[in-house]
Amino acid sequence: ARMGRTLVELYYDVISPYSWLAFEVLCRYRHIWNIDLRFRPAFLGGIMQQTGNKPPAMLPKRGEYMLKDMKRMAKYYQVPVHMSADDFQRIMGTSSLAAMRFITAMDMTNPQYLEPLSREFWMRFWSQHEDISQPENILAVARQAGLSAELSQKTLEMISSTTVKDRLKETTAEALKHGAFGMPAVVAHYDGKPHLFFGSDRLELLGSVIGEKWLGPVPS
Repeated sequence: ARMGRTLVELYYDVISPYSWLAFEVLCRYRHIWNIDLRFRPAFLGGIMQQTGNKPPAMLPKRGEYMLKDMKRMAKYYQVPVHMSADDFQRIMGTSSLAAMRFITAMDMTNPQYLEPLSREFWMRFWSQHEDISQPENILAVARQAGLSAELSQKTLEMISSTTVKDRLKETTAEALKHGAFGMPAVVAHYDGKPHLFFGSDRLELLGSVIGEKWLGPVPS
């Protein structure tokens, strides 16, 4: 981190709608708070497996609450997440592994596309209710994010490489090492140690810990 700036890492997976909320809010605060924001694409499936965590909707009452909660959160955070009851089945039936490998490959080769690319994956899955697991869908997302057909194709070919697979595994392992058990996992490196914040509703607390003022989810 630059002199006096706090490094804030966002460990996220595009299958996680709460990760999208945290992502957008941190993007808004990037130039307001004295932070260096670093995006860390990781694999939620791996984190759930390693920690024995279960998707919240596995508990029916929690699923019911989550639908209402997400509606309120989307409005409050001004992020176009549209969630319905059948989304739980959709999440269970979708693997984000290829998407997260694609994002990881982009981070390794053309990091300037990391933000728009990640956003388009969330837009496609959570706003437009389209698939993000098949190669043709991944290429469609890349096009939306402004990537050339050539670069998209080249990046798609990289997802089966050991280098990319290993990088995603390493990032996921780092999130686990910081204590993550779900997504988003926000890690602030402050006062010589890492501080983990789980979820998109702890950013006010993050600000308090690193000595920054919270101005709501949409600071003007």
